[in-house]
Amino acid sequence: MFIFIGLGVVLACVFGSFVASGGAIGPLLASMPFELLTILGAAVGTFLMANSIAALKHVPGGLKKAMKGSRYSRTDYLQLLSLMFHFTKLAASKGVMALEPHIEDPESSTIFGQFPQIRDNKRVSSFICDYLRMVGMNATDPYQIDDVMGAELKKNLREEMHLPHAFQSLSDALPALGIVAAVLGVIKTMASISKPPIVLGEMIAGALVGTFLGILLAYGIMAPIAGRLGSVVEEEAAYLELVRAVIVAHLQGNAPQVSVEIGRKTIPTDFMPTFQEVEEAVSEAPAG
Repeated sequence: MFIFIGLGVVLACVFGSFVASGGAIGPLLASMPFELLTILGAAVGTFLMANSIAALKHVPGGLKKAMKGSRYSRTDYLQLLSLMFHFTKLAASKGVMALEPHIEDPESSTIFGQFPQIRDNKRVSSFICDYLRMVGMNATDPYQIDDVMGAELKKNLREEMHLPHAFQSLSDALPALGIVAAVLGVIKTMASISKPPIVLGEMIAGALVGTFLGILLAYGIMAPIAGRLGSVVEEEAAYLELVRAVIVAHLQGNAPQVSVEIGRKTIPTDFMPTFQEVEEAVSEAPAG
């Protein structure tokens, strides 16, 4: 939503100030379609050359994510803390083998059943089950589990950040592509050097539109989208970091309440529930 508001402000201020200061919008609009065809066509071509098919398939989803923001809210983090509390409490009271029915078949798990949004998020539920299963296989060294989970989370983040980096690379290229369009316009103008000055002036103005559009598209549109998408990806990565923090804290011998509190501290400030909210959520949810 804010992307569209911001884009509207950018366009209104740029073109509005130009017209208000006495600029002639006619030559700008006349040249814009051809300049855009040159710049955007070259941009699409370079983007295709620089990225794999797998990355290209994620472009629509990435743009949607940049517009909508993080998929996880304060409530989602609170539910994840409650889920991890029940798992660590069960493991502490009855042993890690008591977790097996829940992690082998999340669909029929009474604990996962209390949190259907987490259960249906296959990426999150699989991540939780995989590492709880490793704990059940005597992988109880907290430092080893921390390293393994950290390596996977870094790999996931690196893969997720590919698209923001690709958008940023495209943003960096757009000013140069705008210059390409402008140079073509200058070549066209020089080929018509015998024409009257008023005609040459309009042709030169049209050529400069290419440079203007390249810079506007780069720093007014693509760079903000790349930055926004990158921040959303990093925000969503914190959701699985919480799981890592709770499991490692549990393996270090902490009580379930302490493990969950350690996990709570990893949540981004804007989404972090209070200690009292976690206590209420944990006490209200029935045990599995």
